[in-house]
Amino acid sequence: MTRIAIVGPGALGCLFGGLLALAGHDVRMLARRAEHAERLARDGLRIERDGAEQRATVRADTDPARLGPVDLAIVLVKATDTAAAATSLPALLGPDGVAVSLQNGLGNVDALASVLGVGRVLGGVTSQGATLLGPGHVRHAGFGPTSLAEAGDSPAPRVDDVETPGIRTAPSREPSARAIAIAALLDAAGLPARAAPAVEPLVWGKLIANAAINALGTLLRCPNGALVERPSSAPLFDGLAAEAGAVAAALGVALPFPDAIEHARGVARVTAANRNSMLQDIEAGRRTEIDAINGGVACLGAEVGMPTPLNATVAALIRAIEEGTGLR
Repeated sequence: MTRIAIVGPGALGCLFGGLLALAGHDVRMLARRAEHAERLARDGLRIERDGAEQRATVRADTDPARLGPVDLAIVLVKATDTAAAATSLPALLGPDGVAVSLQNGLGNVDALASVLGVGRVLGGVTSQGATLLGPGHVRHAGFGPTSLAEAGDSPAPRVDDVETPGIRTAPSREPSARAIAIAALLDAAGLPARAAPAVEPLVWGKLIANAAINALGTLLRCPNGALVERPSSAPLFDGLAAEAGAVAAALGVALPFPDAIEHARGVARVTAANRNSMLQDIEAGRRTEIDAINGGVACLGAEVGMPTPLNATVAALIRAIEEGTGLR
């Protein structure tokens, strides 16, 4: 049994926390609001999947010191909340505990590493989907893999010597033993996962699809598939993906696919009926992750001399919507 904290008890946080608790782990949910923490501790987590409902018992609190120490913290807050969440991690983690970011967008891993040090942070992406039906109540809405890797290039523990995610032993090459151990832990809980050699291709692989889908889908108020089906929006979609892919190439990131546009189009088609998370945020009156997605692409593009006019424009338009609704 591993002591695991979920930082961000939203839809994905409750899904991961619930399935890990059902697998026998000691799961603790770090919430921002006292009433939310009290409800999670009292009622636990409810997960609807495959036509059945399962309930999991978890601990929950707003104080990381009362929840810790844990071996592993899985960070699933919005990118806008990462810096604040990072400050809770020293009190939450045990001396050898590690944090894993499975968030959208750029900058999340760096924000965690700035507090913990790069040697105690892993990053990755997940294609799991969940719909929040109420506090602690989620429907498992999408099934997909999770991939994770070390945040830095420093040596990591040997596979043979690692039993839990927080233990440090002799160094070896990537993928690290702790990435493999955490992936195995997730996999055994019904969350298929793999360890990868490097985090940047994972983050950029998902970012390119998000850059093409999220802001444009939000501006047009349409599901993902319509973006590539409509003759007027398809060229904009392709241009957003191409710009993000070009920035990744300029940064020397080896993408896990040969063509950024075809990758983004494939994601849009597979998730054709989905209304993306940024659109859901705007509709719910929440601030979006635009600065970590299209805004991040535009900022890094400027740094490497790669023009990103489409990403810069859609980022400005989303920010204008946020300003007009009091979200900024």
